[in-house]
Amino acid sequence: MKKNWNSQFSDNLKGYGGYSIGKLFALLSDPEIISLAGGLPSPEMFPKEDMRNASQKLLLENLDTIFQYTNIKGESSLLEAIIKFLKRDNIDVSEENIMITSSGQHGLDITGRLFLNPGDIVFVDRPTFAGAIVAFQLQRPEFIGFDIEEDGPDVASYLKKIKELQKQDKKPKFIYVVPDFQNPSGITMSLEKREALLDLSYEYDIPIIEDSPYRDLRYYGKTIPSIFELDQRREEGNVIGLYTFSKLFCPGIRVGFNIGPKDVIARMINIKEGNVLNTPKYNQDMCTAFLTEMNYEPHLEKCRNYYREKLKVFLQTMEKYFPAKMGVTWTKPEGGLFLWVTVPEHIDTYELFYEALKFKVAFVPGSTFYGENSSKNHMRINFSFASKEQLAEAVKRLSSCIKSKL
Repeated sequence: MKKNWNSQFSDNLKGYGGYSIGKLFALLSDPEIISLAGGLPSPEMFPKEDMRNASQKLLLENLDTIFQYTNIKGESSLLEAIIKFLKRDNIDVSEENIMITSSGQHGLDITGRLFLNPGDIVFVDRPTFAGAIVAFQLQRPEFIGFDIEEDGPDVASYLKKIKELQKQDKKPKFIYVVPDFQNPSGITMSLEKREALLDLSYEYDIPIIEDSPYRDLRYYGKTIPSIFELDQRREEGNVIGLYTFSKLFCPGIRVGFNIGPKDVIARMINIKEGNVLNTPKYNQDMCTAFLTEMNYEPHLEKCRNYYREKLKVFLQTMEKYFPAKMGVTWTKPEGGLFLWVTVPEHIDTYELFYEALKFKVAFVPGSTFYGENSSKNHMRINFSFASKEQLAEAVKRLSSCIKSKL
């Protein structure tokens, strides 16, 4: 008789379906499909020659060590480089405030493991990053979401809900936000809301998890101080920052870092000791080279110019092929890699996804980005990977697909 393994699996995996976006990507093997689905940086923006030179140097000079086990916390050379990198953003940390992760997703997983017990409450925006939802879901929390506004989280609703929960002797374990060019909406949190969120955090003793993958990819407008910086100004220590090299350097290197109070980082290192142990030294050394040898500021400016042009083409083509009478709206981000499209309420974009494949275009259905009570008539669009010509063609195809459902 064939063994039923389901009865052997942990309670945390009951009802857990993993990363649904990854499953959708498996359907995009047709080379004629123009994909607006993934969060992929353009390979044209990889500093390829610098990477070849840095890799060759590592292989020639450090072959005995770069493929060896290394410090669990992270390579000291990379920690030092990150400290200098963050100073340009007015963030002042030391090595005891940093832990290297094996990708931003790893940082999210460790954060969930550190703070969450089954049933704990997590405040999130609606929508929010699907990778955070799937990471935290492993600990079986309760998500409470609030519709995001044009200038960021609905802090007033956060406060109202906190007061309701107090009557039940409950409160959120933490608040998770992506304040700069949020994935998936592209929305940026205003300075006023960052300050208000901190006020709420201090008054009710609720930590803030600030996820910052896209902060350096601003194409328009003025940079707003990070929540971590604002928290440091007040000397409170209520914010944990999550970062990754995936969007600034290259995603395949799989390196990120978490920053926060030393007691928090020490416990995160304990968790890392129990899962991946070491982030590969070669990958860390390549990131160190990126920050110390590859002249990253001109590289980032090149990325900003490149993606700005793509966003401009995409928005112009959307205006052309989605007249107001179609009832389709979209965000106009100041940076990042994504925007959020809303279609008429009768259209379920999960069903539309499969129809769009017939039109040779792909997106991510919006229902993926909700911790609870999914909204069905939205989609996330990525504009960074496809060429400008492909972006224009993809919008035409998407318009034809949606018109067929009106």
